[in-house]
Amino acid sequence: MASLDDIGPGQDLRSYAPIGDGRTIALIGLRGQIDWMPIPGIDDLPIFGRLLDDDAGGCIELEPVEEYEVRRRYLPRTNVLVTTFTTASGTASVTDALVTGVAGRLPWAELARRVDGVTGEIAFRWRVQPGTSLKTAAPWHDRANDRSILRSGLTTIGVTGRDYGPEPAASADGIATGLAGGFTTAEGSRHLLIIVGTHDEPIHFPDPDNVDRGIDRTIEAWRAWSREFSYEGPWARDVQRSALMLKMLIHSPTGAIAAAATTSLPEDLTGGKNWDYRLAWVRDLAYTVDALIGFGLREETHAAISWLLRTIRRHGPELHVMYTLDGELDGHVTEYDVPGWRGVGPVVTGNPAREQVQLGVYGDLFAICRAYVEAGNALDVETGRMLSMYADKVCDAWRNPDSGMWELPEVRHYVSSKMGCWQALNDAVRLAELGQIPGSSERWAAEASLVREWVDEHGWSESRGAYVMAQGSRDLDASVLLHSLSGFDRGERMSRTIDALTGELGEGPHLFRYTGMRDEEATFVACSFWRAAALVCVGRHDEGIAAMNELVASGNDVGMFAEMIDPDGGAFLGNLPQALSHLALIRAALTIRDLVGDDADAR
Repeated sequence: MASLDDIGPGQDLRSYAPIGDGRTIALIGLRGQIDWMPIPGIDDLPIFGRLLDDDAGGCIELEPVEEYEVRRRYLPRTNVLVTTFTTASGTASVTDALVTGVAGRLPWAELARRVDGVTGEIAFRWRVQPGTSLKTAAPWHDRANDRSILRSGLTTIGVTGRDYGPEPAASADGIATGLAGGFTTAEGSRHLLIIVGTHDEPIHFPDPDNVDRGIDRTIEAWRAWSREFSYEGPWARDVQRSALMLKMLIHSPTGAIAAAATTSLPEDLTGGKNWDYRLAWVRDLAYTVDALIGFGLREETHAAISWLLRTIRRHGPELHVMYTLDGELDGHVTEYDVPGWRGVGPVVTGNPAREQVQLGVYGDLFAICRAYVEAGNALDVETGRMLSMYADKVCDAWRNPDSGMWELPEVRHYVSSKMGCWQALNDAVRLAELGQIPGSSERWAAEASLVREWVDEHGWSESRGAYVMAQGSRDLDASVLLHSLSGFDRGERMSRTIDALTGELGEGPHLFRYTGMRDEEATFVACSFWRAAALVCVGRHDEGIAAMNELVASGNDVGMFAEMIDPDGGAFLGNLPQALSHLALIRAALTIRDLVGDDADAR
């Protein structure tokens, strides 16, 4: 894989900490800068998008004028970030929140930055500079009712605060397109910088005192949610932080979950493998529902499964790999003429994988429904009929090739896809036994046995000592590890597969996705956690726990994971925060707790 030293300068992806409000996410860097925040929703174009366009992407800056040291943390059990700046002249803390309202999410985006003087004095400077929304709009400064308003296309930004000293900020050509200012903290002082945003609607300028109280209300709202979160097993702090990361990715208007908060952050530093992950994958939702049920979170669980089932019925009878967060089909891929992160392009919206056939998605759908039912719930009549139809469809389709879990262009008989079909049919039989779906459960059970026979004959290589990637191949694929968790195999063959994957694709506790990726990508975070869980599933408890201990420590300073980690230097690659990475951490912890015990991390 190419080195970060070989490409252009830019922000270290490990440096970001996300905050969110259930509709959008802001990424805050170690200098207090916000380089990514779409408005109004996470899947909209970013009016603050310097992450992908250093010159014209737009940003929000807030930092001391003099040299400083910085440390940061989330307030316990919240997604509210506190950054402490220390200079030669004093100390001050910045509390960052995307503010929620009295009754939940606000109808506009409201970013509040509260600066408290702790010791001495610190001069701060700030800037709010809207960008071009990936070169689709031109920002400008406007005034109305004696207020400065920033506009870019249909997006309107208002800036207000308390003792924040605003002045119009000129761009390189001398035209005012942003706002800037400064202030000096003292011991016990409090300053507020407030940025509100709307899209294609009027703008509300909030009272700063209300926003000040709103920050505290947002802190309490997160803590109230965390009190409903029930997990006391191993790696409890890491699991709760991952759950809080996932909560930010849940699209509150619908219940869908975004696979990540960003688009076009590269998987390969040579370019080309840049994707938009601000969409809802059925696979991610399956793992999310499993986690939410395990944590006793009722509202999100019901909202997620209801959204998915409504969406599938609306766009059926074909089951698609992904949908938009609003429950529509992702129409097409659009490429934008911006440089991308550190000059690695392309920058895109939309994802081409929607058109693919991925048979494993049926296993994900049935896993969602089985987990929901076994948690004490019941399916409706229409869902039962739909699942019966899909079980019959799997019986007919499992012998066909597909694009596999990794959304590859080459259509083949991928082994993990066949295992996913087995999972779908096995779960269909169980749902029929529980009286949740009608249909020919005897046929489903018989076809599940045929799938297993196929995998035994075509998916196992004795010479490799492993389940291989596809029929007729000697390549290895880490996605088969998921089917230690599904129950397909927790015996000797899966144990030998783990050893083969570790030998060929492993770097310490980390794992590449499949054969050949060592030369293109960094290690895939989710695969690494799947390996830890699989080790425990096959009875190798100490090895799995040791791997888990190393992996949970490989996130950034606030517990965030991207899609990939360079095992040599720890650099992040791919979109972030990545739902699948955090879900894999959670599933591994839950699996180890169930098989080893609540004190597994102390062993």
